[in-house]
Amino acid sequence: MRQVRTIRGRAIPFGLENVDTDVILPGPYLKTITRKGLGRVAFESIRARPGNIFDEPANAGANILIAGDNFGCGSSREHAVWAIMDMGIEAVIAPSFSDIFSGNAFKNGLLTVTLSQPAVDALLGAAPAEPVAIDLEAQRVTAFALDYPFAFDAFRKHCLVNGLDEIGLTLSQDAAIAAYEERDARERPWMNKAS
Repeated sequence: MRQVRTIRGRAIPFGLENVDTDVILPGPYLKTITRKGLGRVAFESIRARPGNIFDEPANAGANILIAGDNFGCGSSREHAVWAIMDMGIEAVIAPSFSDIFSGNAFKNGLLTVTLSQPAVDALLGAAPAEPVAIDLEAQRVTAFALDYPFAFDAFRKHCLVNGLDEIGLTLSQDAAIAAYEERDARERPWMNKAS
């Protein structure tokens, strides 16, 4: 997993509340086992409308999504996170997230930042004209004169800042695991005999 420390760029001022995973990625696309290509069908029902916010030229290359309350509600499809990331989005800012969506985002390296509704409203207003910066280490979101601190789980922060997924986290304890196995082989040799 890539390290997540600072994310800066254009933000899509989406702001819609209660966006469920069916809206993010419709069910017919859940048959794939690859993460590539899902970005082109992400938010398909919204993108079908002319002049939608995702296809506005001003939002081309945006890497931050500013969403509304209860983002990612609905079913627990990890594909929704894959689709958002395949669009080039590295972080989503919202007043709240579904717990399952937030967990899937964390496990895939998509940063979810929770801010108050007034802070999100201010960022929605600033996003068309100002780049947004998220500093995970300092736990702050800034855009021109706006500056908002945010709370973030210490364990998740450690993993994201260091680029550690579940496998990487285990491998980071390699020396301790090897020391335990050596000690266990000495202290309980009967448990370590090959059958």
